[in-house]
Amino acid sequence: MGHFFGAFDWVELGITTMVLFAIIDIVGSIPVIIKIKKEAGDISPLRASLIAFGIMIAFLLGGEKVLGFMGVDPKAFAVAGSFILFALALEMSLGVQINKKKEEVSPKLATVVPIAFPLIAGAGTMTSLISLRAEYAMINIILAVTINMIVVFIVLKLTKKIENLLGKGGIAILEKIFGIILLAIAIKLFSSNVKELF
Repeated sequence: MGHFFGAFDWVELGITTMVLFAIIDIVGSIPVIIKIKKEAGDISPLRASLIAFGIMIAFLLGGEKVLGFMGVDPKAFAVAGSFILFALALEMSLGVQINKKKEEVSPKLATVVPIAFPLIAGAGTMTSLISLRAEYAMINIILAVTINMIVVFIVLKLTKKIENLLGKGGIAILEKIFGIILLAIAIKLFSSNVKELF
């Protein structure tokens, strides 16, 4: 069990927290969250955060077994994940619309769908968790997920205040900064895993 969870490492924790923060992009999702709140009435920040946390931990712990069952190498999945991260990073840093999921969400059951899934624990987050698992110790990823869910809870609780504080320009700048960080991480993830496949 100790080997499975690996050793705690501040650097790994920092990297995994930043990757998940950039992927979840809860700050960039503030305008979407406000729109959903208007359409569906208020949402439960605690419930949304706990459900998203549960989905992410379940996928983190069981995702590799599912891949094994399908005969997919985690390193190959990490390479595939790097392409998704790369696409998300281009979306964020260049403002191009590759994935339209954020605009096509239903206001029904807003706390669970679309807030917890797919807005917080979406396809990009799931892919990232498996990709990170190929590179970093489990304990650091679990802590990074926990930190991010605390941040998600705070943002959901204070959505309107944060939007007023940052303004549209501030949110756009943050999105571009995290897009560039994510781009660098996607390239590192690709280069460190692709050479082991060939």
